[in-house]
Amino acid sequence: MNTETLNRALYGTKLTAYATMRRTTYLLTLISVGLLVYAHGVVEDQEKLRLLYYIIDWILAVFVIIYFIRILYNFERKNFLKRTWFEGTLMAIILVNQVGTYVFGIPVIYNVFESIGIPLSVDIYRVIISLYMLVLLIIELLETRIHQKAIMLQPGVSFLLSFILLILVGAGLFMLPKMTNVPGSMRFIDALFMSASASCVTGLAVVDPGTYFTHSGQLVLLMLIQLGGLGILTFATFFATLMRQGVALKQHVAMQQILETETLYSTKGMLRQLVYLTLLIEGIGAVFVFLTWGPDAKFVSLGSKIFYSVFHSVSAFCNAGFSLYPENLYTKPLRFSYVLHLVIAGLIIFGGIGFPTILDVLSPKAMRGRMAAPWKNWRLLSRITIYTSAALILLGTIGFFLLEYYNTLAHLNFAEALITAFFQSVTTRTAGYNTVDISALTVPTLLMFLFLMFIGASPGSTGGGIKTTTFVVILLAVITTIRNKKYLEIGNRTIPHSVAYKAFSVFAFAALLNMLFIFMLAISDPNYGLIQLAVEQVSAFATVGLSTGITAGLSDFGKSVLILSMYLGRVGTLTLALALSTRPPSTDYKFPETQIVVG
Repeated sequence: MNTETLNRALYGTKLTAYATMRRTTYLLTLISVGLLVYAHGVVEDQEKLRLLYYIIDWILAVFVIIYFIRILYNFERKNFLKRTWFEGTLMAIILVNQVGTYVFGIPVIYNVFESIGIPLSVDIYRVIISLYMLVLLIIELLETRIHQKAIMLQPGVSFLLSFILLILVGAGLFMLPKMTNVPGSMRFIDALFMSASASCVTGLAVVDPGTYFTHSGQLVLLMLIQLGGLGILTFATFFATLMRQGVALKQHVAMQQILETETLYSTKGMLRQLVYLTLLIEGIGAVFVFLTWGPDAKFVSLGSKIFYSVFHSVSAFCNAGFSLYPENLYTKPLRFSYVLHLVIAGLIIFGGIGFPTILDVLSPKAMRGRMAAPWKNWRLLSRITIYTSAALILLGTIGFFLLEYYNTLAHLNFAEALITAFFQSVTTRTAGYNTVDISALTVPTLLMFLFLMFIGASPGSTGGGIKTTTFVVILLAVITTIRNKKYLEIGNRTIPHSVAYKAFSVFAFAALLNMLFIFMLAISDPNYGLIQLAVEQVSAFATVGLSTGITAGLSDFGKSVLILSMYLGRVGTLTLALALSTRPPSTDYKFPETQIVVG
């Protein structure tokens, strides 16, 4: 039977087959994800676990069969295989593992991972496959016309809801009994706090992640950091482009707002580069972290060392600041590992300068272009973010060194004190790692920290704050006003007044929200000092994660305030305001001008 005859024979049943496969995929994906959550979070009995894993493995086998049927029913089979290469690779891995395990009695995945000492290797494999199928399910639902008509949401609203969904799912997972090392389940408010902190890449913690969570709980924490760092919509759209020929214009508009690119066209090519470059930087970072732990850092196995390296690399690049050590990087085995500190600082800087800048400076295409044309400069946004970040890091390093030289740096020599000051300056604006005791810092240092945290990272990055570009535009607006100039200018370019209005709006929103939340914390937790509460609040809003050690002791209301603050800081106050606002009927008018005395 030739190809044309086969296609004709299948043509009459194609629509029925696709509908059946889609419904089967929906049902089995939900069942497999539910069984995985039940197995990892609740079931203790080994016989029940074995039975659940058998069921999950058979569901995965059905996914492989469905993929082969899709190949059969697609009449351009070569193009289909090229277009779905990622999905095909996963299906091939499943097939090899299933045949090896149930036909030849050789669990391939287990043997590969067990040889390097990674625990729960088969479980991790099942989790990855099921998460992939869940993403596929979400994409299929989003592409169904009836859902597109039912859910007519602005891109900004979709962005806001995606983080709420991620936080709630994370809280639910943390509350499962097998996620923690303590009897029973985690309190809802604490689970919600940890999920919000991870999803919003903040780093504030009400428990010690390294000892409180089991390996499964730490794995959930890592996934929330990664999904929260890039944004769940970014990953969903990335997988959509990976598995399909493209995505709708609406998704491109959403990505433009999330990634803060200049044009819609630049978003289209940026998405894949963004994910690939992120995974590359995190992978290289994990290797360097692995090599620089130092002799005093002890691990139970090679797999544990690999997991710790990956966790801290992802946490650093995503500017989350979570550590699996009880006192962060101030813990004794790591306190004097200065090469490790510099590696972590480098990852934080890369994550904090913003994805548009990373792609403009570090993407292979951009680097080849500059090698061919050395006179070609970085884009204006890249220059602003890099120069401003460098200036703030220098300011923070000098300030911390001078203010803490006779305090927390007193026992260090000059080089050690300088590295510590540099690291703390880098991490204060975005990440939340610490190599000194934050509770022992002087009040002037904490005030400087408030300033640096409030400014935060750069646009399109994983960090929070009002952003470096907002700070620069406000500074330029002030200078322009003082000099009595008509236009805001930088780099031989004129900045539109609308950008200045947006910058002042962001600043005003952020300042008012922080003052309001500090006031609320002062009422709910009067047993702590105002400077401690201010550090906690600004750290939460700027998604930094630095704390003077009072987070776990806050009241439930105080924790709720910080949860809301972390969420608003991650999604952006202006994004929230624009998403919830309604457009006026018309703006094509102007009232007579009048003068108001200010200042």
